Amino acid sequence: MVADGLSLVIPAYDEAAGIADAVSEAVIALRSDFRRCEVIVVDDGSTDGTAAVVEGLRLPEVRVLRLATNQGYGAALRAGFQAARLPLVAFTDADGQLDPGDLRKLAEAAKPVAVGYRAARQDPWRRRFLSRGYNRLVRALLGTGVRDIDCALKVFRREVLADLLPESRGFFVNTEMIARARRLGMKIVELPVSHRPRRAGESKVSLAEVPKTFRTLVGYWWREQVVSRGASPRVPGLRPASKPRRPIGPPAPPRVPA
Repeated sequence: MVADGLSLVIPAYDEAAGIADAVSEAVIALRSDFRRCEVIVVDDGSTDGTAAVVEGLRLPEVRVLRLATNQGYGAALRAGFQAARLPLVAFTDADGQLDPGDLRKLAEAAKPVAVGYRAARQDPWRRRFLSRGYNRLVRALLGTGVRDIDCALKVFRREVLADLLPESRGFFVNTEMIARARRLGMKIVELPVSHRPRRAGESKVSLAEVPKTFRTLVGYWWREQVVSRGASPRVPGLRPASKPRRPIGPPAPPRVPA
């Protein structure tokens, strides 16, 4: 059993069909593997009663944060991170595709960041193909150094999370946080995790997100590699990975959204 407590953030948008199973499974796993735990479900402006389903479970470890309108995956994660109370902070998705039982090994390896990669990914071939290309691109442009940047099973030490809070509101959030951790010189451990087919509901990631995420990636790369450094863009393979620009400071107190 891991001595440090863990806060698990689950962003959810119109996930009423499967959220009860996902949250219940998470609570069972955390009770078994951590001495203290909490699950923070961030209802991102759902219109299908997602929050009510979670509240109906009446589990003492579970809190629901309601966002009045749909603000996006990254914004929901940020709200959950700021509300977290325990020394370790993790997140996963509400679709039940990732096994919360894998959080224990990630928590033990998080010094200060541990991320999963889907060892036997159970998504359609088109999504796997696009993901493979995107991972190669962000490794080349931003030096993320991980094979599965968008795997939604990651654990952070709470004292470094304030330096990693995402600014992006959409699905670029994983890339942003890991790129920032690399830039600050944080150790990132990547471990294999289980992956399952979606149990219920529909994925909120569509092909329409591809050009949007690509534009966000290019803009982020330009700001971080060119504008903020006042230098020529980093050419992959010709220059070393960037060094941290500032020491990691103490985290700001968490702010619970009104």
